[in-house]
Formats: sequence, C-alpha cells, structure tokens
Amino acid sequence: MYIIGENIHIISQGVKDALAARDARFFQELAVKQVEAGAQALDLNMGPRKKDWDEVFPWIVKTVEAVVDVPLSFDTTNVDGMEAALKAVTKTQPILNSTSAEPERLERVPLLAKQYNARLIALTMGKSGIPVSADERVGIALEALIPRMVELDFPISDLIIDPLVLTVSGCQPYCPELIGAVQTLQFAWDPPPAISVGLSNVSNAVPRENRALINRTYCAMLMGAGLQMMIADPLDRQLQETIRIIEQRDDSTAVGRLYLALHDRVAGMEEPQADDVDMTDPEQAAIWKTVQILLNKVIYADSYLQQGELAAVV
Repeated sequence: MYIIGENIHIISQGVKDALAARDARFFQELAVKQVEAGAQALDLNMGPRKKDWDEVFPWIVKTVEAVVDVPLSFDTTNVDGMEAALKAVTKTQPILNSTSAEPERLERVPLLAKQYNARLIALTMGKSGIPVSADERVGIALEALIPRMVELDFPISDLIIDPLVLTVSGCQPYCPELIGAVQTLQFAWDPPPAISVGLSNVSNAVPRENRALINRTYCAMLMGAGLQMMIADPLDRQLQETIRIIEQRDDSTAVGRLYLALHDRVAGMEEPQADDVDMTDPEQAAIWKTVQILLNKVIYADSYLQQGELAAVV
C-alpha cells in the first residue's frame, strides 16, 4: 500500500499555529515522523492561502524538502499556489491534489501538471457535485478526466483517479458505492490509472473513539477491491497492522483472519458473511458491526458500537 501521509493539514490547530509562526521545526519533525512510519509521499494541505500563497507554498516546500526525499503532494484549491509550490521543488516528482471534472479546473490544473512533470490526482466530481453511484463516478473518469489527459498527451501513468470517500455520518449510501467504483476503475483504461482515496474522510464527523476502527475496516475492504494507494495517517499503528496482515496474508490471529476474510469476500465480489465472525469476541463483533454500517445494511448512529441490535436500512 502506497501511503500519502495526511498529517500536515490546515484543519489541525497545531498546523495552523505552526504555519502562522513559520515554525519550520514543527513541520520538519512531523514530516520525518510520517516517513519513518511508512509514508511514501506527504500531502501538504495549506488551504487556499488567498493572501500569502506566493510566500507560503515555496516556504513549506523548502522546509519539508530539507529533511525528507519523498514526493510532496500539494493539496489546495489555489492553482497559483500550486504553481508556486511546483517552482520550488528540487527533489522528486511532486503530486498535484487536485483537479476535478469542473471545466475551469480541468482546463488549468492538468496543464500545470504536465508543464512541471507532476503526477495529478483527479476527483470524480463535476459541476453538479459528487454522484452517489459507482457507475456515475466511473463515468466522470471515462468521459471527462481521462479524455482530457489524452487530449493533452498527459501520461496516464502519472494520473491518479480519486473516486471520493465521503463520511459514513451523513453520506452513508456513498460508502458501498465507493468500493464498486474502485473495483471498476481498474478496468477503465489500458493501462489503468492509479486509484487513490482519502481514507479518513469515511470517519469525518464521527466520535473520535470510533474513527480508527471505521478507517481500518474500510481499508481492508478497499484493499479487497484492489486499492493500492491512499492518503491516510501513517502514524496509526493499528491501520498499519491491518495493512501488514493483508499484504502478508498473516492468519495467525482471529482478528487477522477476519480482516483477510473481509478482503477476500470483496475481492471475490461477494458479500461479507456472518459465518466469518465470532460474535463472542468483542473485537470481531465491533468490526462486523462496522462492516454492516459501511455496506449501508444498517443505519449509522454514533453509538452503534454500544447498541445490542442495529436497525436495518429499510
């Protein structure tokens, strides 16, 4: 699994404060921690920076490049900020995060990626927003995103399609459709573009104590769908352990066998089965309840792990 570390994100108060103070050491330590934990690239989300983008983006590139050699992903809606960051890169091939199928963005951002030899994350989102169904999301990739790359002679090997993870809290029907989109996008082109998702988006607006479980359970299912790249927290040791179990086929523990069963069911285009679970084991029971939520089989509630019975979706 290729992990793009997510922890340098303007939504974090620590990042906000460090950026305001231009605290280089803060960012360098966080960058090194993520790479040492297994991140193969780093996402730098500074926000749109409408007033100081021409100074901030080069500064963060120089600061982080001083201590790590991995690709940097520039996560912003500010296209001028993207270019300022790209101009400052001196090491490995960067990533632009992101374009979408919205006409103005699809016009400008791929040109920028090609000019500066950057990889490009492209979101399956158009003028009307993010569609629910897998087919509609794949359709955006096939009808808008990939044709634009072909028009520009942009290497498909440098294209990364993001079919967009949305939170189980409020956007629950999107969760199983995302699995279908990942499965289908692998056959969208020959050779296919890479596929990546923002994993932790699935647990946005969820109580903190439930987030990690939801993230790693979804990760196991998405790996079954064929996912090989994601923006995620490399410092989450349980997530890393779940990835290791699946990649190494480690069936030495009951929980490991359950994660492998989830992975294999999805890989075989099958529904996960209750027979795969020992419901007398609280950890397995919690994973199974999470699976039912992610498949939109039962209605999500913040207290779902404490509920003896889950309400079925009508």
